[in-house]
Amino acid sequence: MPEIVIYTKDWCPYCQSAKSLLTTKGAAFTEIDLMKHPERRAEMIDRAGGRTSVPQIFIAGRHVGGSDDIHALDDAGKLDALLAA
Repeated sequence: MPEIVIYTKDWCPYCQSAKSLLTTKGAAFTEIDLMKHPERRAEMIDRAGGRTSVPQIFIAGRHVGGSDDIHALDDAGKLDALLAA
């Protein structure tokens, strides 16, 4: 399974939704909580092409977007292929 990194904030319902989807898929991920590690926010913005909202999700180094984006990938039947790569 590819490396998955998700930038979150602990109070964010969209973050919880994205993490729940990944967990349901059996995907292990590294969570970077920006409330605990605010110094990593600039890193997230840079990696996400200027996006500042959370979550921001990366699969195998590829930015896939936020919660709506990862759910759209799943609805389109494309998420499983990314997770299997």
